[in-house]
Amino acid sequence: MTKRAVYLDHAATTPVRPEVLETMLPYLREEAFGNPSSAHRFGRAARAGIEEAKRAIAEVLAVEPNQVVFTSGGTEADNLAVIGCALAARAAGKAFRVAVCATEHKAVLAAAHAVQHLGGEEIILPVHRSGLVDLAAVDEALARGVAVVSVMWVNNEVGTTQPVADLAERCRAAGACFHSDAVQAFGKVPVQLRDLPITFLTLSGHKIGAPKGIGALIVRDRRAVEALIHGGGQQFGIRPGTENVPGIVALGRAVTLAAAEQAEFARRTAALRDDLERRLGTLFPDLSVNGRAAPRAPHVLNASFPGTDSEALLMHLDLAGVACSAGSACTTGSVEPSHVLTAMGVPHELGVAALRFSFGRTSVPEDLDVVVGALPKIVDKVRALSAVLHR
Repeated sequence: MTKRAVYLDHAATTPVRPEVLETMLPYLREEAFGNPSSAHRFGRAARAGIEEAKRAIAEVLAVEPNQVVFTSGGTEADNLAVIGCALAARAAGKAFRVAVCATEHKAVLAAAHAVQHLGGEEIILPVHRSGLVDLAAVDEALARGVAVVSVMWVNNEVGTTQPVADLAERCRAAGACFHSDAVQAFGKVPVQLRDLPITFLTLSGHKIGAPKGIGALIVRDRRAVEALIHGGGQQFGIRPGTENVPGIVALGRAVTLAAAEQAEFARRTAALRDDLERRLGTLFPDLSVNGRAAPRAPHVLNASFPGTDSEALLMHLDLAGVACSAGSACTTGSVEPSHVLTAMGVPHELGVAALRFSFGRTSVPEDLDVVVGALPKIVDKVRALSAVLHR
């Protein structure tokens, strides 16, 4: 009998939604395959798809359509926000300095490192044990002068939800730009910018049922960013290059669907997350839930199983038909704890024993039965092996 496959790694990527795929198809076929920069009917059809996607995303986020800049994904959008803003500040004679949270996605941290390599300065903002950014450190960075502060809305590994409204206001008052990577926030918690002075916001399609390779950066002030790619001048020159039309229309559709379903998604996934957390806590009294002391997005559970190794746990869970991750997909394979758990002060022995279960639109209660049915034997096996190896 074939094992029932359980996918609890939706924070890594999600399946393309049927409605989104259907939206894409005309732009892959002869109906609207043209280059959106062409003036003929084929180009105009492609351009119309892009403009409609812009309008849809702008309406959901309460921004202007011309503030939506399409990218190849979240990584490019993060780099454009952090490095592009720093370069624009340098050109204007302002501080060539960026401040980013220690628990950011590697795309933001690497972008901050790149600014330093270019002769600027990076400030790494510490977090508390809960995962929340240290606000005093933010104020100190702002007092020194920074081009941009970047703090992700929802952490991709532990689900910590940062006080973005407060952070954005602090940056506005200090005359600095504020960027938030909302890749794990959009569709999970309410996200719209009408009353928030957020300068840049990152979105990624494959986290919400669109294909991989498409994302967007909301740019509220074009003067605050300098292009990293140079070419034909598309998208106001901020991100030139022939647009990925099928991906763009897919993102527009996925954003609309995710926004409409956000409240119900949060209710369902929070119930699943809380139920799994409760059941695992009963099975493993020494279970340590990472990030539980702070507000969390509903779809992520990060827990450490003392005396184990997350890579070994993952291997055995995969054999049992369960897909989850160790920290984040970007660090899978590492023998060290994730940088997020390390920054939060999670002890090494718990950091290397952490699993992330993340829920999505297709997750069901029966998934939890498979997990809790498989984990006790797996944990016992891994603990026994670990005890032998460390004698």
